[in-house]
Amino acid sequence: MEISGSSAFYSGLSTIQAGQNRVDQAAGKIASAGTSQPSDAQSDRLQAVNRGQPTNSASNMVELAEGKFQVELGAKVAKASDEVLGTLIDTYA
Repeated sequence: MEISGSSAFYSGLSTIQAGQNRVDQAAGKIASAGTSQPSDAQSDRLQAVNRGQPTNSASNMVELAEGKFQVELGAKVAKASDEVLGTLIDTYA
């Protein structure tokens, strides 16, 4: 019996990575929101580029929490896949 890479395991790992990227981006937005105040011209250009993307603190905090949950769920998927693979190996070994 040949055992190849578990797609569920790699799916869990990619979910962890995506969640971490989401947390990093949200944390960066939160950190930069309190450090610099753009001029009116800069603000107009930024709003033109980021239409439809809210920049308030509440949405950034929600994004941060969503990233945290995404990482936690990815870890659960990877752990469950690892346990299932271990059970299969124990059963067939």
